[in-house]
Amino acid sequence: MFKKVLIANRGEIALRIHRACKEMGISTVAIHSTADSDAMHVRMADESVCVGPPAASQSYLSIPNIISACEITGAEAIHPGYGFLSENASFVQIVEDHGLKFIGPTSEHIRLMGDKITAKETMLNLGVPCVPGSAGGVPTLEEAVEASKQIGFPLIVKATAGGGGRGMKLARTADDLKVAFQTARSEAKAAFGNDEVYLERYLGNPRHIEIQVFGDGRGGAIHLGERDCSLQRRHQKVLEESPSPVIDDPTRERIGKVCADAIARIKYAGAGTIEFLYEDGEFFFIEMNTRLQVEHPVTEAVYGIDLVKEQIQVAAGMPLSRSQNELRPVGHAIECRINAERLPDFQPSPGKVKTYYAPGGLGVRMDSAIYDGYVIPPYYDSLIGKLIVHGADREKAIARLKRALSELIVDGISTTTPLFDALLEEEDILTGNYNIHWLEGWLEGWLERQNTRRA
Repeated sequence: MFKKVLIANRGEIALRIHRACKEMGISTVAIHSTADSDAMHVRMADESVCVGPPAASQSYLSIPNIISACEITGAEAIHPGYGFLSENASFVQIVEDHGLKFIGPTSEHIRLMGDKITAKETMLNLGVPCVPGSAGGVPTLEEAVEASKQIGFPLIVKATAGGGGRGMKLARTADDLKVAFQTARSEAKAAFGNDEVYLERYLGNPRHIEIQVFGDGRGGAIHLGERDCSLQRRHQKVLEESPSPVIDDPTRERIGKVCADAIARIKYAGAGTIEFLYEDGEFFFIEMNTRLQVEHPVTEAVYGIDLVKEQIQVAAGMPLSRSQNELRPVGHAIECRINAERLPDFQPSPGKVKTYYAPGGLGVRMDSAIYDGYVIPPYYDSLIGKLIVHGADREKAIARLKRALSELIVDGISTTTPLFDALLEEEDILTGNYNIHWLEGWLEGWLERQNTRRA
């Protein structure tokens, strides 16, 4: 087992990794920018190293500085968390070349799944169902028009190197295709330095279902059920739950086995998430995330397993702690992403936290790195915490979530907490009757009502 791990991240996920390491008897090294010198993960870690100024490009994304921090402190392994360098294959290769261990999959697997076209081809060959679409990238509008004749409309133009909703444009008709194609390529070039795009059938009312998988790197793999991440705004997840309200046990076992078998065949190591659109009883692969997910705590709550500890153990060459036969979901879990954003326009709300009180009680977990007096910097993602609840069933989990939200206090800045208060009064949410388009449609009316009250 590792004696010292460097945590190449910040905020709540850095603190989450630190806690797992300490329970395993592993010393931790926190890296931080000058803007994060007073951050909680820096205060808690055994050692800390400043890796640069506030800009992420000069600190949390500075590979030479991070490698130097490992050499200075004697850290043997790097845990990337999520975001930043967590899915950067070049970074992983450099880590490996320096004799360090990356706590995650190999650079080869990250590259394989990082390109959407290659990932789709790989999954098709592994027996994973995929969304009908172009056979590969479509470099010209003329080729896009030809491909669209086979796929049909509506369709969506997607960046091959995309993520987070960038480089994605909907074409409902043939007349829309030219603008969608050109806009998607332009966005992709600006965001990822790669303007290659491909086409996929656009599903009208799907849910976003993702399967948590875990491989040992030697051909063994398990799945830990699904998470329903259908409540999204601008392709960004807002609330996640497990299990999905629309997936039954036989379906869960069927798609879970397909996913576990797929990553076992490529000898994948560590945590991964295979994401699908689900409509009319069918699953359609969209991408695989080769890292820990923001919403991993709902899976931990339902399956009773610490996914970060599991990542560390597998990276250290140890076997998976559970077999598939030992994994059974218990109860229901829901996570709300609490962002430092001002409603109703969702603008970032950095600043000083005057008072912070985390909800508690049975089945309540608050993952956050803020504290009284902490100044939220304006340079990074607005996520400041994740409120996770677990109950015997979905109805009890929702009741617990309502109670926990009423206890949460974050004074001095604006947060998205009122959004969840409102959502949990909606019949469609209470019954689980929603899809990936539901939230944006509901928000139009809700934001209009909020603006009217402000006026």
